[in-house]
Amino acid sequence: MHDLPRKAISVRQPWAHMILYEGKPVENRSWSTNYRGPVLLHAAKSMTNAECDDALDLLEAISRQDQQANLQRRARILNDMRRGGIVGVVEIVDCVTEHPSPWFIGRYGFVLANPRPLPFVPCRGALGFFEVPDEAMADLNRARTEGLAAAEARR
Repeated sequence: MHDLPRKAISVRQPWAHMILYEGKPVENRSWSTNYRGPVLLHAAKSMTNAECDDALDLLEAISRQDQQANLQRRARILNDMRRGGIVGVVEIVDCVTEHPSPWFIGRYGFVLANPRPLPFVPCRGALGFFEVPDEAMADLNRARTEGLAAAEARR
């Protein structure tokens, strides 16, 4: 089990889901960063219907699945999205002003790699990078340990 960073970044849903599960390789920002390395992915509490529709429409355009498959995926994503806590970890490997991905629409893009879902742990987010509080880190580590033990017991 890898050590987790304390540094986190808030991303609104459904974008956090797209990073973890749908291959979104870049996070759009209005500010640049020199930071390279792992960050916890915090799913912000707020989400607008328009943002959700935009993300799901783009995913459908990129994936080119049939309409029924897209409707099923849309329902699954809307049902699975958690908000207001840590949902995963991802590495920031670059910060760019241009990127070939259709997901890139920002002034700056944090290029992402190795997204990994984590057990959901409620936690208050913040603008920019922020340090996850001790209590939330303890809850996250406990959830990971319990999840690993349960997975090993099923073998």
